[in-house]
Amino acid sequence: MAAGSTICKAQLSMADMDRHYYETHEITIAQHPSETQQRLMIRLAAFALNAADRLTISKGIGGEDEEPELWEKNYGGDIELWIDLGQVDEKRLRKACGRADKVIVYTYNLKSAEAWWRQNSATYARFKNLSVRHLHAEGIEKLCARTMRLQCNISDGELTLHSELGDVAIRQEIWQ
Repeated sequence: MAAGSTICKAQLSMADMDRHYYETHEITIAQHPSETQQRLMIRLAAFALNAADRLTISKGIGGEDEEPELWEKNYGGDIELWIDLGQVDEKRLRKACGRADKVIVYTYNLKSAEAWWRQNSATYARFKNLSVRHLHAEGIEKLCARTMRLQCNISDGELTLHSELGDVAIRQEIWQ
């Protein structure tokens, strides 16, 4: 973890009706000094949307470039799922698609994400194991705290986060 990181703890109580996945995850996540609360919460939303026993949050912004934001490895160490956030460059995506069975990129700032996607969508179409999704998550940063207890409900691809600080509905728009 990078020096000066803020350590946050989150308890995610999952109820994913789409995948019939019901579990509680205790997560420790480091917020890098340059990371916004919105981005930290987007990392937690990405975890919730793909929650699994072996899904882990990596070091993030302060970590190594070799690691995604989140990943799921099988027991042999092979990467089954690679998840990145934001506007990822082609070199990184090419490498991710070569190393993982499935790659998901979640974008979250609509104007800049749309410009990035217009510029890169034709190039990224060749990656058959790549999925690009935009998260409409307005107001998600209001749920951020050093200690969080979040109820995560997923139905029809929409994630709803509930906490004592409020509720936020997150809609996914599938771009690829």
